[in-house]
Amino acid sequence: MSSNNDNSFLPKTGNYQALLSYQKSEIVYDLTFRFCERFLTKFDRTVDQMVQAARSGKQNIAEGSKAAKTSSEFELKLTNVARASLEELLLDYQDYLRTRNHSIWDKNSKEALYVRGLSNRSDESYTTYKEFADTRDGEIVANIALCLTHQANYLLDKQIARLEQDVLEKWGLKELMYKARVNYRNSQR
Repeated sequence: MSSNNDNSFLPKTGNYQALLSYQKSEIVYDLTFRFCERFLTKFDRTVDQMVQAARSGKQNIAEGSKAAKTSSEFELKLTNVARASLEELLLDYQDYLRTRNHSIWDKNSKEALYVRGLSNRSDESYTTYKEFADTRDGEIVANIALCLTHQANYLLDKQIARLEQDVLEKWGLKELMYKARVNYRNSQR
């Protein structure tokens, strides 16, 4: 059976662009790319590490979402890889701030609350933060990135918990295939 067929037994999945975790991680990637471009030396190994960690977060959400059609286990694994990559990125931003004797905003500071307020907008995208990324100093941009990465991690933690529950509650591919075969045979009689 084709997956485009209305009779398909495969779940309808793969719309990763609609996932808040993907949307947030895409902003984190764009902001990280710009941060590295502005504040780190081009040949610094940290640049590649940070950009790749941000990219891995975003890409693994997309890949996991697409893989969900045939493997809930693979979706869960890739979503967890995304979460781990963004945790690595979080540490890089903290290292940047700590090694330069910059402060890390408390999650309830007025600055962090302002960033959180921007995140609650329905039209949030990288353009929401572009002016900050282009005009503020490294300490501010790194703290904005920390706030956004924490938000992406929170969303991924919730997504992972939901995926774990789905594995327990929903049928796996083998069960769906068996049910589809039985239904097909019964319809042929």
